[in-house]
Amino acid sequence: MVNIVDNPIDPAAVYNSICSAFSGSVVLHYAVVKKQAGLGKVTKSIEYKVQGDAILELEGIASEIERCWNLEDVLMIRRTGLLNVGEIISLVAVSAPNSEDTFEACKFGLNRMRRMATIIKNEKYADISTT
Repeated sequence: MVNIVDNPIDPAAVYNSICSAFSGSVVLHYAVVKKQAGLGKVTKSIEYKVQGDAILELEGIASEIERCWNLEDVLMIRRTGLLNVGEIISLVAVSAPNSEDTFEACKFGLNRMRRMATIIKNEKYADISTT
């Protein structure tokens, strides 16, 4: 399952939707807005917008994951809108009979989500100048 949301992602709901009686391993990865952007800048917030068919792109990533690993379920969520430091940006969740498949599949999904062409990122920085 894949989804694009503009509301906060609920970790408990995600776990309950991906775990089954057959799951020997469930891996969830949340990408979170971090304060330090690098290059001496401090992130204030990040705005994410959809440009194109993001659901189709996510479905393609999820299908690729399902073809490559022995999994029970895959869940991918991307959030849009203005997110502040500490808020969840995205989620990759996988469940499988064994942990090797879940870790590898989750890592692959995370790397592919980072490069989504249909999600536009606009980072807003705090004014840290001293005057």
